[in-house]
Amino acid sequence: MSKSNPSDSKKERYKTIRWVVTIFFVTIFISGAFSYISDRLMESSSVAVAFLILLFIVFVGIVFDIIGVAVTSADEKPFHSMAARKVPGGMEAIRLLRSAERVSSICNDVIGDICGVVSGAASATIAAQVLQKFSFTLPQLITLAMSALVAGLTVGGKALGKTFAINSCTQIVSGVGRLIYYLNFVKSLLSRKNKNS
Repeated sequence: MSKSNPSDSKKERYKTIRWVVTIFFVTIFISGAFSYISDRLMESSSVAVAFLILLFIVFVGIVFDIIGVAVTSADEKPFHSMAARKVPGGMEAIRLLRSAERVSSICNDVIGDICGVVSGAASATIAAQVLQKFSFTLPQLITLAMSALVAGLTVGGKALGKTFAINSCTQIVSGVGRLIYYLNFVKSLLSRKNKNS
């Protein structure tokens, strides 16, 4: 029976700790930036525009949840033939699947939870704007209605998204891989231009 190498397990532990610490600070930064931008936009917007911003935040959370579920559900085999045929996004899709745990953590936990927190704050801002414009005998009802609406949209959207992600995981991972490929291509073009100028 082979024993695990102590130096390997030490390296794994160090990698895990480094990942947890990195994701902790990244979450704080993204959450702070996202909250600040949405607060500024909400304050200077009408109720209708603020509601559209809220829907966009909920939509972003659902989309990233779909990606996170798709990455953990997809099989690597179809992407090997894509990579062998040099199909754009094939190699990127394999990298995503080989880092499925981390990709899922970023998409579902980091982005998903941040969108949940920010959409909650956004719903409170919209409720405050509605209460300023109209007089209600029970103002708590507006706040409760907004919170319930956000929760319903988020949970319902993610439930639909999970079914879609599981049934179409290969196409979703392929699409995300292709997007990463083209983003990297544009990035390399821009860096080449900067070097030449």
